[in-house]
Amino acid sequence: MKTILSSETMDIPDGVSIKVKAKVIEVEGPRGKLTRNFKHLNLDFHLIKDEETGKRKLRIEAWFGSRKTSAAIRTALSHVENLITGVTKGYRYKMRFVYAHFPINASITNGNKSIEIRNFLGEKKVYSRIPSLFMLEFMWKVFPLFDPRRLRMRLFWMVMTLNLYPDLQL
Repeated sequence: MKTILSSETMDIPDGVSIKVKAKVIEVEGPRGKLTRNFKHLNLDFHLIKDEETGKRKLRIEAWFGSRKTSAAIRTALSHVENLITGVTKGYRYKMRFVYAHFPINASITNGNKSIEIRNFLGEKKVYSRIPSLFMLEFMWKVFPLFDPRRLRMRLFWMVMTLNLYPDLQL
């Protein structure tokens, strides 16, 4: 069964501007600008102004859609909410180096701008990468863990922070 019209709206917070052009959403806020392409979805995006409160809203509509299309409305709305969170608060990514057999040795070189990974899966090759999208701030901690056979393992913690967090104090 097809629904004639399915739609959902969301409020746009103050300090955030949204531009919609040909199903490409551009969100700009205090921490930067993010874009997302929704051309693969059969949805309509409209910027509207609420008559009662005067606030800006984003409306996503689907005409004559199936259940899958109706579900895509909420998915697209969640993606736009994540874009808004990214330009207002930012995101923080954490990653751990964990090994079970071959100990992974990771070090920071080149003035905290590149990572060297040695002994990955027992290989002799040294992997060296300079991350371009991330500003890296590392906190290395070694925690002794014991499995049932009383073998010691180490966990290396690496905190990676997006460029959206230049003033973050760890």
